[in-house]
Amino acid sequence: MRLALFDLDNTLLAGDSDFEWAQFLIDKKVLDREVYEAKNRGFYDQYRDGTLDIHAFLDFQLKPLSRHRRRELESWRIEFVQNRIRPMITKKARTLVQSHIDDGDLTAIITATNRFVTAPIAREFGVEHLIATEPEERDGEFTGKVAGTPCFRAGKLVCLEYWLQEQGVKLASFEESWFFSDSLNDLPLLEQVTHPVAVDPDETLHGHALKKKWQVISLR
Repeated sequence: MRLALFDLDNTLLAGDSDFEWAQFLIDKKVLDREVYEAKNRGFYDQYRDGTLDIHAFLDFQLKPLSRHRRRELESWRIEFVQNRIRPMITKKARTLVQSHIDDGDLTAIITATNRFVTAPIAREFGVEHLIATEPEERDGEFTGKVAGTPCFRAGKLVCLEYWLQEQGVKLASFEESWFFSDSLNDLPLLEQVTHPVAVDPDETLHGHALKKKWQVISLR
């Protein structure tokens, strides 16, 4: 049995769905540009630098979900995927994912971005399993809070272990396992698989990958 895990933002996507979702809502005038744009760029820079406070970011990211009805949010999301996400999906990314699916590997996207934003993106790639940060819901609507452990840094390992328990397997039980990521934030999980792969990596991850003799690839 083999396992293939894919980070999403700046790995399978040539861009960041978290960042683009906020920018999309700003451009639609759902969020105030003057208030939100600088914060959005600031959080993105912190993520890239490895200094992100995930709880402060999730408060920023999830609060807008609580201010609008689910039906309206889902309508916006259709437009978002069509206009912002599909142009960020490269042929190389689709081919890589499909190769692991065709090989019969247990395949999942694992991402810090919340499930509401990423579920339709996983479907775009034909990936059945999505491990993501879970937005809290009450009566089918979002509360603006996170449910459980954020799927970020070491939290990705926690979320992965919980998901694997649901599948009835353990990470160590796989003959081979892959994790594809661009980010230094994913080093905790990259260290746990048999085939860590740096994809268009940031400077820190690139240096680490060279030192460890990990595979480095580009999907751009």
